Amino acid sequence: MEWESDTFDELDLRLLCALELNGRASFSRLAAVLGASDQTVARRYRRLCSEGGLRVVAVRDAERLGQDQWTLRLRCVPDAALTIADALAKRPDTNWIGLASGGTEIVFGTRPRSAGDRDDLLLGKLPRTPRVLEIRAHQMLHRFYGGPTGWLGKFGVLRDDEIAALRPEPVPDAGPARIEPSDEPLLAVLERDGRAGYPELQRATGRSESAVKRRLAALLGSGAVYIDVEYHSEIFGFPTAAALWITTTPATLHAVGEALATHDQIAHAAATAGPSNLTATAVFRDTAELYAYLSGPLGRLTGVQHVEASPFLRRVKQLTYPMPAR
Repeated sequence: MEWESDTFDELDLRLLCALELNGRASFSRLAAVLGASDQTVARRYRRLCSEGGLRVVAVRDAERLGQDQWTLRLRCVPDAALTIADALAKRPDTNWIGLASGGTEIVFGTRPRSAGDRDDLLLGKLPRTPRVLEIRAHQMLHRFYGGPTGWLGKFGVLRDDEIAALRPEPVPDAGPARIEPSDEPLLAVLERDGRAGYPELQRATGRSESAVKRRLAALLGSGAVYIDVEYHSEIFGFPTAAALWITTTPATLHAVGEALATHDQIAHAAATAGPSNLTATAVFRDTAELYAYLSGPLGRLTGVQHVEASPFLRRVKQLTYPMPAR
């Protein structure tokens, strides 16, 4: 997959890919792998933050934790969509939100922390919102691509030896994927800044540096938490994104999902229960490329019976809210 940008170069893309692999790697480690100086890497990082929307944050992996995940489609009165989307973005249980279908639809992901939170949103707040005309709910059953596996890796700008040098050291006996109540102060900091230093984490938790290091390593090693990156895909020439709602035959569901995971355009794909049995998020250079994908690689997959595409008009929330200034 090729990228293009008038503002950012290959080193910037390589840095983003490196952070996607290990968001807490020090600038010196990143510099050694990328073949640049510490100062250059730090300067590029700051520019990506200020001009490319880069944020590095901790994310709880709901699938590893055995928690519900839902993708919802809300059809709204057009002049109410942004207001409703902004209200949803402020909720801690929403992890991404986009306006689609010309601004008449809100598409968002939610990870309720409990059955009560789920029912409050699905059975309480949303049905009582007067300008929401229709709600379609898709419960995630199986993730084929996304989560800790990021889309940037599909550019292939890092060699295998560089990837190996960047990966965090494996944690022996990390234990089960579990978040304890005592982990909340630690995660509260990391969900704002996944690169927060140990002194800040010590102050937030009241633990020693060694205790913080051990617990963070266990959380990351078990897969309960991963460090993710948020950025504007348009900085590398991919300004168009769309939610895809795919219906397959039951017998081909898994094969189609696995095939989607290999497609360069797919940033996330999952099997779902709901009106369709697969949902995906895809990223493109323009609408012509979206059409070529729908009529080509996706359309040729055996077992695909129906596809609906909802191009995003605006991304209201990716991992954090409010969106970084642009």
